[in-house]
Amino acid sequence: MNIRMITAAGLLLALAGCSTTTTTMKAALPLLAKNPVQDRWQGQSAGRFFAAYGPPLSDRDDGGSRVYTWRGGYKNVTIKTKDGKKTGKRSLSCKADIVTDQSYEIRSVHILGDQPGISGSSYCAELLAPPEKAEQAEQAD
Repeated sequence: MNIRMITAAGLLLALAGCSTTTTTMKAALPLLAKNPVQDRWQGQSAGRFFAAYGPPLSDRDDGGSRVYTWRGGYKNVTIKTKDGKKTGKRSLSCKADIVTDQSYEIRSVHILGDQPGISGSSYCAELLAPPEKAEQAEQAD
């Protein structure tokens, strides 16, 4: 009798482990983080990026790619409450790894340090991929 109970318990545990949940692609897509900075700069010259935002702090080889660590966009802003009262100051900056190929073309931008911006949740996106600059760059290309 004990063998039957142990076998039944084992079978129930095995069946319980077989249950699955399904996720539709539409439900999973919002979970993917959008990177407007990469969308803006991918395929562009790294020289163009560094000319606009300053030189990198360091660089290193990474298996046929070159990774530049950049930090910039230093800005002090006044923090205001909803009713417009000043409550203090905050320093903003952005840090990113910019990966280029052998032709110095940006392949990816990985944001390493970000904080809430002046008008949104990402200061790096406000600085490096503002809507008006992205539209002007696309028209120039």
